[in-house]
Amino acid sequence: MQTKMYQKGMDNKSMKFTKMQGCGNDYVYVNGFTERVPLEEKPELVRRLSDRHFGIGGDGVIFINPSEEADFEMEMYNADGTRSEMCGNGIRCVAKFVYDKGLTDAEEISVISGGQVKYLQLTVEKTAECPRGLVKKVRVNMGKPVLTPELVPVTIENCSAVIDHPILVDGTEYRMTCVSMGNPHAVIFMEGVKELNLEKIGPSFENHACFPRRTNTEFVEILDRENVFMRVWERGTGETLACGTGCCATAVACALNGLTGNQVTVKLLGGELEIEWDREADLVYMTGPAVTVFEGEVEI
Repeated sequence: MQTKMYQKGMDNKSMKFTKMQGCGNDYVYVNGFTERVPLEEKPELVRRLSDRHFGIGGDGVIFINPSEEADFEMEMYNADGTRSEMCGNGIRCVAKFVYDKGLTDAEEISVISGGQVKYLQLTVEKTAECPRGLVKKVRVNMGKPVLTPELVPVTIENCSAVIDHPILVDGTEYRMTCVSMGNPHAVIFMEGVKELNLEKIGPSFENHACFPRRTNTEFVEILDRENVFMRVWERGTGETLACGTGCCATAVACALNGLTGNQVTVKLLGGELEIEWDREADLVYMTGPAVTVFEGEVEI
């Protein structure tokens, strides 16, 4: 589906975009090879485009740029205009974007985001109508999980990793496991996740004093040894329907706490992701869908 959208902008220039989603984690994607936006103007533009009432609507904006270190660069912004290092659902959609639009013919690509290179395997579905095929699913090597507190970062002293550690939030004690997958995560295991008032508790976790760069917070309920249910509060955005890096952090935290094996299906409000932690190689793999919603043009 294609559409045109117009809103008052800085100089009334237009910009083409593609709206995409992975498990309901939706972003506005911009081809940085052809669309030029000055860096200093991007935060305000991102806030306008991400607004679900007055803009296109999304969890943020991702610019797909040329790169010398990888095949492509993912320049990612949260909905509030702040930069983010990594998004698992977002990077899968980057892979679909560059293949479906003919920016690459390769079914294995590399993408750099926040200074980190990720390697992606594309599952391409070919049909009589589209013999070249379209990407339906992507497997991402998300790299090594980081547990060292100062690298997550989380300011908990005298420990080599924050695993099942108490944290006091709004007068209630929770137990958290902290993992970085290129961005910080605090994983909280609890019951009653579906009924949790995330709008109330989410900001208190995000801005807690022990997270110097704020944090994404995953609230996780164990279903069995192979399945968990997760809701996520993402820094700079709020609750989203899915978070790929959050699912990876959750799978690592589950295994570290002995709650599941090293392979787990994470069930989200927007779908499911398959996560595998290869503990021998210390690498996390994420597999999930990538979907194009619509394309359009907006005045900036």
